[in-house]
Amino acid sequence: MNQLKQTLRDLMSIDSTTGFFVDMDAYLLAEAKRMGIPAVQLNKGGVRFDLGGEGNPVTIASHVDAIGLMVRQINADGTLSVIKVGGVHPYYALDWNCRVHARNGKVYTGTVRRKNPSVHLMSQSEKDTPMDLDTNLVLLLDEDVYSRADVEALGITCGDQVAIETRYQETETGFIKSRYLDDKASAATLLALAQRIADGRVKLNRKVSLLFTEYEEIGHGGACGIPADTRDLIAVDIGCIGLDHDSSEHKVTIATKDAAFPYHTVLTDELVKLCEKNNIPYALDMMVPSYGSDADVSLRAGYDVRHALIGPGVRETHGYERTHEDALDATLRLITAIVEA
Repeated sequence: MNQLKQTLRDLMSIDSTTGFFVDMDAYLLAEAKRMGIPAVQLNKGGVRFDLGGEGNPVTIASHVDAIGLMVRQINADGTLSVIKVGGVHPYYALDWNCRVHARNGKVYTGTVRRKNPSVHLMSQSEKDTPMDLDTNLVLLLDEDVYSRADVEALGITCGDQVAIETRYQETETGFIKSRYLDDKASAATLLALAQRIADGRVKLNRKVSLLFTEYEEIGHGGACGIPADTRDLIAVDIGCIGLDHDSSEHKVTIATKDAAFPYHTVLTDELVKLCEKNNIPYALDMMVPSYGSDADVSLRAGYDVRHALIGPGVRETHGYERTHEDALDATLRLITAIVEA
């Protein structure tokens, strides 16, 4: 678990707003080289580890892109209008610190603020109006800029990527709090599995590939990069905790359905049996009404695979998320059982 958490810290330290994948892919390729694992860089972004093994090919996928923002326009007063990338809700963006990655390579900090920032100066209607990136929220740079020209002099332009800070924390009680546990927590379990295989602690009883996708947050991560002979495609994403749902921060979730369609019944049953055989704590749940995965995308892309979705239970998804070491451990144990099956 200590190794897995260190890997998760490494992933969290790399800004990877959807479309901003170069640094993340470089890290993954370096990890593959360190472990002596053959790896493939996808043209559009994303990395696949080919771990070897023979028979009954399985691809296990997690995504390493994250929701975030982009600079839409530089305003006359030196603030930035921003637009969401992926499912960023304004009420989960207000008062969060950010990093703006300018095209000239410089990185600037700032905070998402109200246009009229002081409660003492707001009308009641302003106080009651919901937050909206298009109308009443802006990104305030931590620079002495007061005009469009001031900002342009920094090299900031339309389309610059904006990463929202993670506020990563580990508690003494085993909880982990951060943005982007969706899906870097799952990616950390895949890297932990790769390390176990590289060290000879896990024996492969089937052909195994690990696919780290980009662009999942906007719907096409798993559309390519899957080996043609793949029989089972298992997306390792998050189990959403909420009202009328059974996912838990102490279990791995096995999804039976999401907003698109049901997952493969036979494969899902096999995953349940693996959990029961190995005493892995799990929850069956439906990821509805608003959820999709790389496994869904693989079917839409025309892959003839049995598809499934598993992952650690996570609270407050797409906000300041929280899970527990127990859920990461259960997820790692299940994907280990899958490759050993």
